[in-house]
Amino acid sequence: MNTAAKSSTPAIAPVYRVALVSGANRGIGFEVARQLSERGMTVLLGARDLEKGRRAARQLAGTTGEVIAVTLDVTRQHQVDALAHWIGTCYGRLDVLVNNAGGHYDREANASTTDIAPARDALDTHLFGSWRLSSAMLPLMRRHGYGRIVNVSSGCGATGSNGSNCVAYRTSKAALNAYTRSLATELEGSGIVVNAVCPGWVATELGGPGGRPVERGAAGIVWAACLPAPAPSGRFFRDTEVIPW
Repeated sequence: MNTAAKSSTPAIAPVYRVALVSGANRGIGFEVARQLSERGMTVLLGARDLEKGRRAARQLAGTTGEVIAVTLDVTRQHQVDALAHWIGTCYGRLDVLVNNAGGHYDREANASTTDIAPARDALDTHLFGSWRLSSAMLPLMRRHGYGRIVNVSSGCGATGSNGSNCVAYRTSKAALNAYTRSLATELEGSGIVVNAVCPGWVATELGGPGGRPVERGAAGIVWAACLPAPAPSGRFFRDTEVIPW
């Protein structure tokens, strides 16, 4: 055996990745955090209530990568900024951002309602929350010329989707889709790709019973978060397939 020749070939170190998932203490976000951790990533599990986040992180203690609970309310700019500073200090990078924080699924609401407060809240979380978080975390991705931003959207926010219910949710997801396209265009050629993913109807606290397993809904999000280069950007996916905006 030619040991000299064998030792002259350097070992290839595994790529170290850090991911942040918002709204990750339950539901789809929790499962996304689990699956990313199983791929060996260090996962920052964002939760508005830190104790709930810590309980969720403890449930993932046996996964391959480290899971760390962090306080994150995407509607509060000071929390977003503080977290970005902390990540930069502790890790010096962020490779994956999953904008999953959500809610405001107003099943009974319609477009003629005079109460626009639910729509304002939905926009603040789905659109502006994703906007705040992406803007704050982009400098950490630009340091290394790599990033995967996944905005968790919904098919009911597509322009071809018709329906009179869930108007605040529907409108906010349509706005998130428009933001996704704009950010992807801005970042073209930077190594940072931005896509939206519809997880489908999933059996969670938000989606209610009858939906498909949360593992399946989360899988498409994780797939988009781990796209190898060269990766598509500015697309809308469901189950790894492109769907119309």
